[in-house]
Amino acid sequence: MTWKSIGKGIRLALDRDLFCSMLAEFIGTTLLIGVGLSFVILDFGLSSPIRNFIPSSSERRLLTGFMFGSVGALIALSPVGRISGAHINPVVTLAFFVRGKISSLTAVAFVCSQLFGALVGSLALMFWGRLGQSIDFGATIPGYGAWAAVLGETATTFCLIFFLFSVLSIRRIRSFAPFIFPPLYATMVWIEAPISGTSTNPARSFGPAVVSGTWTDFWVYLIGPLIGTLLALAMFRLSLLKRLELEVAKIHHFSEK
Repeated sequence: MTWKSIGKGIRLALDRDLFCSMLAEFIGTTLLIGVGLSFVILDFGLSSPIRNFIPSSSERRLLTGFMFGSVGALIALSPVGRISGAHINPVVTLAFFVRGKISSLTAVAFVCSQLFGALVGSLALMFWGRLGQSIDFGATIPGYGAWAAVLGETATTFCLIFFLFSVLSIRRIRSFAPFIFPPLYATMVWIEAPISGTSTNPARSFGPAVVSGTWTDFWVYLIGPLIGTLLALAMFRLSLLKRLELEVAKIHHFSEK
């Protein structure tokens, strides 16, 4: 066996690992959009019985955010999360890349997988028929103008990245990271959803936009999460937080490299 053959074997193994991680990100994002936005449709679709059962839109936002966050948490805890780390969000991948925990190749591969997964997950939402159509299959649309939505997306994405990376950076509590998603999204959707729809995830906005053809101020859901992510990462350069350091680019399953 020559060094050349050994090197070739290593490259093939690395490529196989990357492919498996891409597949996991695709599956995870497909589930996040397909299942997570089903709760949005079920809670807010115009003819949904949930609207009669829970007439308060505020209470339904709270419930929807909790369920959406729970889907994300379960994905992180699942075998899918073990394989790729369950980023299932381009700005989470970006944040790990900026912190130097993944390569540029992995970052690009993950984002492509997430966008494709969001599209497939959104196509599955079409099975909701008229109920899904009544709210554009969960498409995010600014409620009080584009710039207000940018501020809303910036604030909510800042909270997502800041709290997630804060927990992940503390070894004693990082195994609880997935469990912050249900209460965090419940709170953010309850407060902010009327402003922007609380996307915090370009892939989450991309899929429904393609399926419904609703691209109203779509740039908001690119710019807002990007700014929010960069601001959150900048916070970790402050004196009180700069000691916090990520060890792996995962939400859970830290013992597995």
